[in-house]
Amino acid sequence: MSYKIEFLQKAKRDLKKVDRVMQVVIKEKIITLAENPEVLKTNIKPLKGEFKNKFRLRVRDYRVIFQIENQTVTILIVAIGHRKEVYS
Repeated sequence: MSYKIEFLQKAKRDLKKVDRVMQVVIKEKIITLAENPEVLKTNIKPLKGEFKNKFRLRVRDYRVIFQIENQTVTILIVAIGHRKEVYS
């Protein structure tokens, strides 16, 4: 199953703040997530607390916070940031 990817405006701004090399790596991981999430299953974990019903994808020291929209088979990218800052 392949997913459609959508970004919140905040996530687009977050991605622009990351250096260019990491932007490419993060984009590649997001594409892999959409095409074959099973490959990344060791890097994906469900979140708790205020991020309930969301997941995180680990990409080196960065995290991609996303949720799955079941009715539209869409992965909605909520936030992207360094692991020290993305959860705040």
